Amino acid sequence: MPRTLHIPIRIVLSLGVTLALMLHASGFQPLALVDQLESFAYDARLRLTLPGGVDPRIVIVDIDEDSLLQEGQWPWPRARLAELTNILFTDYRVRLLAFDIVFPETERNPALGILQTLAQGPLRADPAFQREWAVLRMQWSGDERFAGSLQKRPTVLGYSFALPGQQGQDLQVGQLPPAAAPLTVLAGAPNPFAVAAGYSANLLLLQASAHGGGFFNSPLVDQDGLIRRLPLLLSHGDRLYENLSLAVLRTLMDGPPLEMIAGAGYRDAAGQRVEAVRVGVFVMPVDAEGAVLIPYRGPQGGFPYLSARAILNRQADSRVLNGAIVLVGTTAAGLLDLRATPVQSIYPGVEIHANLIAGMLDQRLKYRPPFTSGLETLLLLMLGGLSIALGFASPLKALLGTLLLAVATVAFNLCAWQVLNWVLPLASMLLLLLLLYVLHNSYGYLIQARRERHLTRLFGQYVPRELVAEMSRQPGGYALGGESREMTVLFSDIQDFTTLSETLDPHQLTRLMQFILTPLTQVIHEQRGTVDKYIGDAIMAFWGAPLPDSAHARHAVQAALAMQARLEELTPELRAHGWPSLHIRIGVNSGAMSVGNMGSEFRMAYTVLGDA
Repeated sequence: MPRTLHIPIRIVLSLGVTLALMLHASGFQPLALVDQLESFAYDARLRLTLPGGVDPRIVIVDIDEDSLLQEGQWPWPRARLAELTNILFTDYRVRLLAFDIVFPETERNPALGILQTLAQGPLRADPAFQREWAVLRMQWSGDERFAGSLQKRPTVLGYSFALPGQQGQDLQVGQLPPAAAPLTVLAGAPNPFAVAAGYSANLLLLQASAHGGGFFNSPLVDQDGLIRRLPLLLSHGDRLYENLSLAVLRTLMDGPPLEMIAGAGYRDAAGQRVEAVRVGVFVMPVDAEGAVLIPYRGPQGGFPYLSARAILNRQADSRVLNGAIVLVGTTAAGLLDLRATPVQSIYPGVEIHANLIAGMLDQRLKYRPPFTSGLETLLLLMLGGLSIALGFASPLKALLGTLLLAVATVAFNLCAWQVLNWVLPLASMLLLLLLLYVLHNSYGYLIQARRERHLTRLFGQYVPRELVAEMSRQPGGYALGGESREMTVLFSDIQDFTTLSETLDPHQLTRLMQFILTPLTQVIHEQRGTVDKYIGDAIMAFWGAPLPDSAHARHAVQAALAMQARLEELTPELRAHGWPSLHIRIGVNSGAMSVGNMGSEFRMAYTVLGDA
């Protein structure tokens, strides 16, 4: 194939790869593989830049295995939870208490059931009984005691939502907390928050006693099962309900209203899209589904853990709890609150909320800026063009150039990640560089191999292998068509060969010719000569074609001298075979000659003609 056809094919293939990734970046043709690789790239950056350490502002009171051994299986009596709450606020003076637990059912107490039946029935008009009943109800009712411990304190209860199509979508148990805001707060912008269907909430008595509530589950788990983000809000009916982490933040701030920030960068056919939620001085950027990326500190242990058993026994360190935000959760495997995350495959769900609360307080939430798609498309176009240009460089330069582009891309991406908290696409650009590098090198290798096979067929018997490889690297340095060049030609024959041939039988003559011509031809090849033909005992060779040779005369003379020396070295072996000593005559001449493929329609040969 002519070289002029190779360039367009290579460019077309490269542009096709670049266009496919640009369509993915713009959202016209999403590619699942690229999305998966992007998740891997996000996880790698997250793990690479984990801040680590322990944040003392948030303490996790853990219903762990030791606590279950002491207090018995879950659920615990509500009176015991009331005691836990009172101890935390009274003895340890915590700042806020949130439960990553839902209490949807009334605690059962058969004795209270009998007394309640009497109080509402036969003894309804008995003042003395009613007074005793009121006292006994507070003493014996775990729900009443737990509710009393929550009242007039900064407490937050958790609950769960289910989206349409998910398990529990038809379930509506308990009492939802007051909504964070009505849908009208969106001010005409499209609602980015997922619409919840069913819910499992807390008892009315408990929820009414707490300061607030927030859903703790994440219906937006990624396809690989990892939790990288949490919905900040969910809509139910005509209201918006807040995540447990946001409920904790608003409770700390005494419940400021939500404000939606819609950015022009997200403008589409439906109007501006909500890009962030502001609560007082805190701004939480959200994605197209109203979710925030979780700013993990590291593997489990980024916050102080205290066993609930130690709290109930008043054995905890008061310095750890004093003024802290406390989240009550569990790491016990049997209570099923362990999640898969990018930083650890088994991770307590309660610590996920602790990470998000800390991230909101520090304002270090990562987010994808509104111009992400346009920037990714532009970078893909730029990298694609540079990679196409590198594809025509030498293999070493192409490799170094591709590595340089990859390093620059990663450095720019990490700088935006660390300094600006931007999550910019990375996998698509690295994939483009890799694909184009492999494409160009594979294409070049195939073309090179085909060219070498073609040259080997044409010249393999006439020129040394090294010269064939050099011709392949310099396709413009030779021509098969006839042309005039200044060259040197060499003729050699064996002295008195006719007489000698008459004394040998055909088999011995063939062996003798092969024995002599092979080393002499090797000498010619060593001096970059091209063997034109063998004429009986004679050798015709030339220098200066197919590749130009500015020292063609010197190489030809050196070959002639080396041929005579090599023949003298063969004399002992000739005698060993019973052959006589041989002498060769060599003629060398330089001048203008015509060189190229010459012959007839039946047979062609690469040779030289001319008076010289």
